[in-house]
Amino acid sequence: MREMQLERSFASSAWSIKYSSHEGRSKPGIYVYEYSAQPAASAVMPISAYPIALKSPLIVAAAPAVPLLCWRIAAAAARRVLQGGIPRAPIGPLFILDGPARGAVRFLKEGAIEARRYQQDMAEQAASENCMVVLPTGLGKTAVALLVMDKMLQKGGVLFLAPTRVLAGQHHEFLSSRLAISDVALVTGEDSEKRRAQAWPSSVVCATPEITRNDMERGMFDPGQLSLAVFDEAHRTVGDYAYSSIAGMLPRSVRIVGMTATLPSEIQKATKIMTTLRIASVAQRRDDSPDVAPYVHKTDTEIIKVRLPPDMAEAQASIKRALDSMYVRMKEAGVMPDRSLSALVKIRAQVLAERKSAIKPLFAAIRIHQALALFEAHGATAFLKYCERARQKGARDLFEDPDFSHAVAVADRIRRGGLEHPKIAKLVGILSGLEGRALVFSSFRDSVDVIREKLGEAGIESGMLIGKAGESGLKQAKQVEAVRRFRDGEYPVMVATRVGEEGLDISEVNLVVFYDNTPSAIRYVQRRGRTGRKDSGRMVVLMAEGTIDEAYHWIGYRRVASSKGMGERVARGIQETL
Repeated sequence: MREMQLERSFASSAWSIKYSSHEGRSKPGIYVYEYSAQPAASAVMPISAYPIALKSPLIVAAAPAVPLLCWRIAAAAARRVLQGGIPRAPIGPLFILDGPARGAVRFLKEGAIEARRYQQDMAEQAASENCMVVLPTGLGKTAVALLVMDKMLQKGGVLFLAPTRVLAGQHHEFLSSRLAISDVALVTGEDSEKRRAQAWPSSVVCATPEITRNDMERGMFDPGQLSLAVFDEAHRTVGDYAYSSIAGMLPRSVRIVGMTATLPSEIQKATKIMTTLRIASVAQRRDDSPDVAPYVHKTDTEIIKVRLPPDMAEAQASIKRALDSMYVRMKEAGVMPDRSLSALVKIRAQVLAERKSAIKPLFAAIRIHQALALFEAHGATAFLKYCERARQKGARDLFEDPDFSHAVAVADRIRRGGLEHPKIAKLVGILSGLEGRALVFSSFRDSVDVIREKLGEAGIESGMLIGKAGESGLKQAKQVEAVRRFRDGEYPVMVATRVGEEGLDISEVNLVVFYDNTPSAIRYVQRRGRTGRKDSGRMVVLMAEGTIDEAYHWIGYRRVASSKGMGERVARGIQETL
């Protein structure tokens, strides 16, 4: 009977095997362990015996004590070696060679994370069944995932998904520094196909969802090698987002863990997410949970209201009159929706199919709603840029309306006069004399440019974090660089769109400013959670009084309250259907 022991050289990233006979003699070297259905018939042979050229040190090995899944993965890797396809490093199961006889194998470095009872309890639950981990921002969802990995790596590889490269890179950095393995890879859409092919066989892969889905569909990445898949920001598992497709392609043997700061406030949406991810239970803690409370830092909230000045009020009134006229035209065409943007969006398909005469006023009303929200919350420049894009797309109905055309003319006068929006002066006052670092959130890229320009005029240096779409977008590498510079203190203020709301871990941020407001409970919680991570924090909400901006704030606030018990409600529903 032959015994093998794997030794890891962390300094060189090389792997070696010691082959030991009963006589105690050992031969260090690199071996291929050929899989056979009968362990006794399996063979360990020096890799040099095979007629292939090695480009880097490699081990392909498995032991009889390892579960069957690991044997299969070892066999697949061996076949790749014999065909000349050398993976960059062995995948997870291949370094679990001593089996249960040596006791539980640990993959965490000593002292990798602070021992918190609630994280350990949540990890135990998540390791035992497909689980949604719901934990407020800053309380260590990634640490929970790390503890689950520690339990699952001996069974197979780990896929850790995150919606952006900034977040995926952050997870990669966190895991690489805490796992006692060095083959923790990062895969994003900006990597070449060759580089991705080398990375996918790694023990742990942090990846963005779109390229993961695409490579799975191409057959470049075999999900059968996995024991665990982690879906960070799991609330995104809706519609045709890549998370949904990936979950559908995962074998039933793969443990699934979803992570989010909060579930949607609507039970139908929350239940759909759970069903898509095949979630069996919910592990949830709130800020006021007894085992969490000692780790929660106070965040003071201040609401600052501004009133639109006379010129802005004039343009606002003109936009509203243009909107009224579109509702009149829809009514004449036999369509009478509620006076909200969401109501108009819901009836688009029906109008296109059944009410041709209402199509033009319907789509004009949708655009006017959007333009009004931009003007009220962000000011003249964001409104005018929106109008210019609408004009380029052929939205002639908008500009044929005299009221809307008057609003455009007034907004142009406001911009040329340098007024922009009264929020700007408040923001400059808030950030003047800032001690520490501040994140300013705005939903629109045009507004980010204006905010940074005005802050610069006031002598306040700032960076920006925006998405990668379009000519003016930040590619993923630039996003990572922007976060690094902010974290390193090169500028005290970061102005960010939604890409900065999810998972951005900069513990030194002690001030968050909502330049605009969101009706989404998830985005509200995420923004708020960017401060108060290491110490007490401050959140300032700017809102234009009597506008949709103010309405969005209170809608979001109520939805946050409604979503707090959603985990328990959905969990009860899941248990009732089992």
